[in-house]
Amino acid sequence: MRDEWDYAHTDYTVPVQRRAPDSLADSEGDWRHYLERSTPNGWLIRNNAMTEALASGKPMHLLHVTRGIDAIHTSREIHISAGCLVGALYCSPLASQREGLRPHNLGAYLMRTKPSTTPLVLEVTPDAPVQPKGIDYLHLGAIHLRTYLRYQNFLTPSENDRLDRAVLADLRAAAAFLDLALYNATGHATPAPHFIDQLSDAVAHVPFLGYLYFEVLSEYLMLHSATPETKTFAEEGELNNLLYKRLAFAAVDGMDRLFDLARFNPRHDRLIQLIEGVEPALSPGVAEYVRRRLSHLLARTALDPAQDTSAVTFQGADLGTLRKAAPGLIGQMVFREIRYMTRYGQLYHCFEKSKALEVWDYWNSEGIPTPFNGILPKGEIGINPVYPRSSVRIWAAEQDSRGYLHPVEEVMAVVTPHLASWWAPPRQREMRTHR
Repeated sequence: MRDEWDYAHTDYTVPVQRRAPDSLADSEGDWRHYLERSTPNGWLIRNNAMTEALASGKPMHLLHVTRGIDAIHTSREIHISAGCLVGALYCSPLASQREGLRPHNLGAYLMRTKPSTTPLVLEVTPDAPVQPKGIDYLHLGAIHLRTYLRYQNFLTPSENDRLDRAVLADLRAAAAFLDLALYNATGHATPAPHFIDQLSDAVAHVPFLGYLYFEVLSEYLMLHSATPETKTFAEEGELNNLLYKRLAFAAVDGMDRLFDLARFNPRHDRLIQLIEGVEPALSPGVAEYVRRRLSHLLARTALDPAQDTSAVTFQGADLGTLRKAAPGLIGQMVFREIRYMTRYGQLYHCFEKSKALEVWDYWNSEGIPTPFNGILPKGEIGINPVYPRSSVRIWAAEQDSRGYLHPVEEVMAVVTPHLASWWAPPRQREMRTHR
């Protein structure tokens, strides 16, 4: 269990230590070296302001925006959420400057686009320097699968049967693309336009691919961008989060109202248009980058590390075989299939609290009061609600005309290990209108 959680975390300040399936054309170390040394902003992977703040061991100031300030005052509790941080209060960093607390560009974006919210400043005082180990939700598949198998008796026999049949049907529908991606991951280059069109079609059957597609493009944009805006953020030690926000909202109608990456599936020609709309200079290289990077990441996140990538095939395989060969992918599919069930509202706390308890135990043992989204250290950071060796103070804040935050009233509340309710949208198996 602990090994699974360790596998799902990344420390970008040390060499790669994670196991990977055999026969991959590139290792994780190869990709790390390329991303850090051969992209304009790759130096921020290791030397960003957030990582430096964690390693300092000094008090950190974080921003959380809420629509429920009255409820917080009444209950004296702040509830956490699941999502990319599994079980933490979602925040972004604040930099303490003479003029006030300067929001990270992600936090500034959140305040600008959520005008009906109240900004909260949380001061976290750790007991020691914090290990900069971020959790990568793309690597949680094996944990999702283990959790489901442990608690599958919470579902009725017919629900379990429907789930198995749905997962197997979707695997069969997407099998040709999954095999194509593994073929590419082992060094056999296929035409990028065809690859991306096949990927787009497969997202309808394997929603996890939409998440993987989006994160690959987010990485590409943040690390390769060379605009004045991106350079300004880099001078502050920050990756530019606005790039992937613009991409998502341009790619999917209504994404600003419901951020659902299961609907992210642009075909090749549309992808080129989207990148041209975000940063034209990056469009020529994007298709080939997606082909190589997504293929590599799919193999790493889908397959058991003991597998030989070249020996795995999804076409014609039964579900039992794939649970052993590709537990990461099956877990991600099961996790999302349960979210589409009618009873998901009842089941949510059963499955998600189990994973939260495990990750809290891991974070506490590793000395992590403030976990972050470790796909990249891009500024998504949270508060571990049960860390016993740090203190947290909370203030309601006001923003001045220059964008700085100033605490105005201390909020007598605590961050609690209570998962806020979660609602999942109905699954849209046909997503033709968003391409």
